[in-house]
Amino acid sequence: MKREQPIGVFDSGLGGVSVLRELVSLLPAEDFIYFGDAAHAPYGERSEREIRALTTAQVDRMAAAGVKAVVLACNTATSAACAPLRRRYRGMPIIGMEPALKPAILSGNRPRVVVMATHATLRQKKFARLMERFKEAGEIVKLPCPEIVEFVERGEIHSDALMRYLEERFSSVSNVPVDCVVLGCTHFPFVRDAIQAVAGQSVQIFDGAAGTARELERRLQELDALREEGRRGTIAWLSSSDDPHYIERAKMLYAL
Repeated sequence: MKREQPIGVFDSGLGGVSVLRELVSLLPAEDFIYFGDAAHAPYGERSEREIRALTTAQVDRMAAAGVKAVVLACNTATSAACAPLRRRYRGMPIIGMEPALKPAILSGNRPRVVVMATHATLRQKKFARLMERFKEAGEIVKLPCPEIVEFVERGEIHSDALMRYLEERFSSVSNVPVDCVVLGCTHFPFVRDAIQAVAGQSVQIFDGAAGTARELERRLQELDALREEGRRGTIAWLSSSDDPHYIERAKMLYAL
């Protein structure tokens, strides 16, 4: 492993751009390759076997391209594929995502926490274990919101249709006051303001991107593989989409 090798960032589409922003903010000297597998999105409605196969195929391509680490900037892909990929690439850090349930639960005295995510993330054993770990510390409510992924993929992050959708979803859990919302999908931070407006300004919102960036930094430090400061890294944008405007949308979201 060489310090000058790039870092791969993978997502099923545009959601991982929210994680990429945190990675670049923390590690500005690093070069990144971002790949969004938009041709096979959304992952959230696929089976675990399909998600694992698609994720593995793209990580294999990144490894062949010479990356020094891969960030699975997708909660769904992490749940389905992170463990087998770590066994497959023992010498290369594979950094996954996890819903930020722990900081949300620890933010108050037995808070009521709503976890927004795709169906696939919420039904995975990984999330079930996370819920079991913290079930005595507060009330955890699962709220599947798969259509948010499609809103973000279209670049539709401020529309009336999005607000109506969020209001409809929150109506099923708002009979009792909500203390915290966990954004369990990397697409969701792009509509954070809309979620805050619907959930209420007093509700705390958590996502796992910053923690993922810190974990990548820690692993690269352990391997003495961080690039020296004093340079500005680059981002290579790649996608499986045949939409000529897809990369433009990715860059637009990155610049928000």
